[in-house]
Amino acid sequence: MAIDTVVVDYGGVLTNPLVETFVAFAELARLGTDELAGALVAATQRYGQTPMAALETGRISERQMTERILAELPEGAGRVLGDGHSFGELWFRGRRPNTPFLEYLHSLRRGGVRLALLTNNVREWEPLWRAQLPVDALFDVVVDSHREGVRKPDPAIYQVLFDRLGVGPERCLFVDDTEENCTASEGLGMRAVHFTDTRRAIEEIDAVLGHQGPEQPSAGAGAVAVSTDGAATAAATDDALVGAGPFGARALGGSR
Repeated sequence: MAIDTVVVDYGGVLTNPLVETFVAFAELARLGTDELAGALVAATQRYGQTPMAALETGRISERQMTERILAELPEGAGRVLGDGHSFGELWFRGRRPNTPFLEYLHSLRRGGVRLALLTNNVREWEPLWRAQLPVDALFDVVVDSHREGVRKPDPAIYQVLFDRLGVGPERCLFVDDTEENCTASEGLGMRAVHFTDTRRAIEEIDAVLGHQGPEQPSAGAGAVAVSTDGAATAAATDDALVGAGPFGARALGGSR
């Protein structure tokens, strides 16, 4: 059966890469990136899950998540987070829409492709990310982890997606910047594109859909350029939020 629905992730796909947002957040919070990543890892070890996991399923509040991180920092560090600035406020100062990819999705929609958004996200951040994107004009269905009480890569949230779309997984192409989420979707029968940069993702989506897409965005769109030190930070960040720790692909999940 032909694929007629494209399902996309939010953070790192519809936005700039996670590592860019992480570095900007650390600077605004007056923290070193290693210091912040270390606190995230420590909080993960203390509670048995990344700080984002409970937040993205609505089990704790943004404030409770922030307190878990602050508790792992030296006394006085990260004080800006306790002085009237929320985590989300600072986080979204470093988050930008991936305009070339959004324009591409609009072209798919004009061509008759159905679009859906499947995101691990946060109750308190919904006004912030929706303000950056034409969500209701672009997507037929939006499935948000904090509303469902379950997050990617749990198969249950993909099933919610299929039920809302009214189609089976064989008709869906899933695009996510976290490989674990792509693997989970493929296990349920979806095709998947692991998003690493905008140009490559568009080429792969077009190949699956079997048509020639619009003019490709510049090579830099959606890509991350980092120095040697930045590369180390990116790796540590991913480990922290993803598996071993808190602010990488898995940890930040869909707020990502």
